[in-house]
Amino acid sequence: MNKQAADGRFGIRRASNRLEGLSPWLRVKILDFAGMKYIHQTGCLIALLAALAISSSAQSIVPAAVLASSAATPVLAANNSAPNNSATDDSATNNSATDDNPSELLTIHARVNEVNVLFTATDKHGHFVRNLGPNDFSILDDHKPPQAVLNFRHETDLPIELGLLVDVSGSVGSRFAFEQEAATSFLERTIRPGFDRAFVDGFNTQTQLAQDFTGNVQLLSAGIHRLHDGGGTALYDAVYNVCHDKFLTDRPDHPVRKAIVIITDGEDNQSEHTRAQAIEMAQRAEVMIYAISTDDSGLVLRGDRVLEQIADSTGGRAFFPFKMKDITHSFAAIQDELRSQYIVSYRPASFDADGRYRSIEISALRKDLQVRSRRGYFAPQQ
Repeated sequence: MNKQAADGRFGIRRASNRLEGLSPWLRVKILDFAGMKYIHQTGCLIALLAALAISSSAQSIVPAAVLASSAATPVLAANNSAPNNSATDDSATNNSATDDNPSELLTIHARVNEVNVLFTATDKHGHFVRNLGPNDFSILDDHKPPQAVLNFRHETDLPIELGLLVDVSGSVGSRFAFEQEAATSFLERTIRPGFDRAFVDGFNTQTQLAQDFTGNVQLLSAGIHRLHDGGGTALYDAVYNVCHDKFLTDRPDHPVRKAIVIITDGEDNQSEHTRAQAIEMAQRAEVMIYAISTDDSGLVLRGDRVLEQIADSTGGRAFFPFKMKDITHSFAAIQDELRSQYIVSYRPASFDADGRYRSIEISALRKDLQVRSRRGYFAPQQ
């Protein structure tokens, strides 16, 4: 046997020994992002095969592969929820590790199967209950208990990203000026400069941005007062477009609570999107929707039922003030609720990244308590 063949056999044996002893010297850094994330063993196997660098001479084989664990770490986000329900495609960056430079890392950007849900608990009088723990609630994801609850806490200081969506169609009538003042007062009390952000949109047949995301209340107030009433009503289009453009596409790089406050009578006569499509987009963007009705007839009209459905489906709430001064009380109740929420992070059982809608059911074990949360989320599709 000549020297070249002997060297080749030695190289193959050396490669085999290295592959068997892969784990002791390799280190992994997994970078998680806010929201709901996922990782699969199939992806890990692909990363393993792609990372192997085998020289054509078979004299020097350098193993550079990692099989990453899919264990989740607590990440807070108004999930899920999409709404959760809410994750981007996996990506991997290979910083090859060798015997000569073992300090280099193979960095894998991974998604972890974690759901984050904001919810509120109230007693039989409608007062918020703020001293409960994880053992006071039952959680079902897709009708099954979660595999593990990763985090639970009373959340009061999470930054708020808020959209104020004002109906400026002709149906708002004489209440419009008062609604502008009440909305301005609400933002002044709710938005903490340098910490929270809000934007202002007016809608009739189209949605018009009056002020983009900012923590400057003066700019927000100016945006509200630039709105002028008139025209038809495309409520569903407004909800769909705002959720998609401001909350689904433009995602923050840190956990926030996301909410929309809509001031409208709930009537729609111009939308291209359906009510179901608007609700689905809100769920995908994991946005809670609060609605304040401008209907002062004292009757339960079709628009009232629309607002209740949109709010309930997203974990929010609908208000029906009968007097103009009651609008201020509605805004105050929304402000109080935004500061009185719990957040739970859990890992679902029997999860498949198939794009399917998965229901969320959170209930209190005490019969005198009522829980309100988003009703589900859409799993990402691989």
